[in-house]
Amino acid sequence: ANDYLVKPFSFSELLARVRAQLRQHHALNSTLEISGLRMDSVSQSVSRDNISITLTRKEFQLLWLLASRAGEIIPRTVIASEIWGINFDSDTNTVDVAIRRLRAKVDDPFPEKLIATIRGMGYSFVAVKK
Repeated sequence: ANDYLVKPFSFSELLARVRAQLRQHHALNSTLEISGLRMDSVSQSVSRDNISITLTRKEFQLLWLLASRAGEIIPRTVIASEIWGINFDSDTNTVDVAIRRLRAKVDDPFPEKLIATIRGMGYSFVAVKK
């Protein structure tokens, strides 16, 4: 146990502490390499096949979420909650727009596509053998 809360506690306090623990966990696992993609969470840098890719903070978070759960289908609601916060209205097309922008930088310049749409379910990072 790295942290504890004294009852009664507010949900926002719990959420803040969980996010702090997750940030600490990401700092310990600061690099992610999969399918020619290399991500460093400390420097927020990304490269694919040794080509540097510039991403916004949200794009980086989105790519990290997808790549760290490669092969898993992640529903739009989970993406919205993880990237934009618990109260995010997932009925908007914000997730779809963010995925499109991310694909333009990470997938479009390369022959092998890493981000897949699973119709009616969500998105998935497709691990490609190198």
